[in-house]
Amino acid sequence: MIKIDAHQHFWQFDPIRDAWIDDSMQVIQRDFLPEDLRPILTENGVDGCVSVQADQSETETVFLLKLAAENTFIKGVVGWVDLVADNVSEKLAHYAENQLFKGVRHIAQAEPDDFLLRADVQKGIGQLSDYGLTYDILVYAHQLPAAIELVRLFPDQPFVLDHMAKPKISEGISEEWRTNIKKLAGFPNVCCKLSGMVTETTNFQWNKSEFAPFLDVVVSAFGADRVLYGSDWPVCLVAATYQEQMAIVEDYVTTLSENEQAKIMGGNAMEFYGLNVGLP
Repeated sequence: MIKIDAHQHFWQFDPIRDAWIDDSMQVIQRDFLPEDLRPILTENGVDGCVSVQADQSETETVFLLKLAAENTFIKGVVGWVDLVADNVSEKLAHYAENQLFKGVRHIAQAEPDDFLLRADVQKGIGQLSDYGLTYDILVYAHQLPAAIELVRLFPDQPFVLDHMAKPKISEGISEEWRTNIKKLAGFPNVCCKLSGMVTETTNFQWNKSEFAPFLDVVVSAFGADRVLYGSDWPVCLVAATYQEQMAIVEDYVTTLSENEQAKIMGGNAMEFYGLNVGLP
């Protein structure tokens, strides 16, 4: 089984740019680079990863592509491009020339709830498929209706929902989240990452049993062919070690067939992002 971490980040910590990393997250107020992650992936039997943007700048995209070029365990990059810029086509064409550039993400969770419904945003997203690029949807649970409308409008665009839309784990499942996850999963061009769960807990305290009901909803809705394991490292470190967060998903999928486990833990990420799985 090839294992791929479909969602992690790198950064050189800047307290002004990275102000979202507040004092409750002091453990990650430092640099996190490939030399930090490589031994962790090796220790946990993970063969490669997809590095996802954490800053809204092309400087970030160039930074991640450089790291990927220098470290073969980074199998792909989901970067940032200004999708509302007049020259978005030119920018997408430029980055798509790099085989390690797999898709685009915008931190829509920090935008107004109707951000994904804006005509200029959708115009940019509508061009991604021309270059074979994916789009990572990062929203909170209450923003799912906009995501549902977005994917309805672009049936040929591959989408993936990050972090299951960040449901509040400690509060239990809301019927609104359950209903909207099922609606989103009804569109075959959408996948979902089993990631980001440990940080969506009160005071970052959790019990493994809390996650199973949420995983039940997502895996039931999307099926084993459209869910991807992701660590959200190093953000996960505020609530769990890499091994602890990975065990939540690995232990959960033991009830599934070996083929389904292989898909969730790596195969689906390889297919969705079109990763070159040749190992370093």
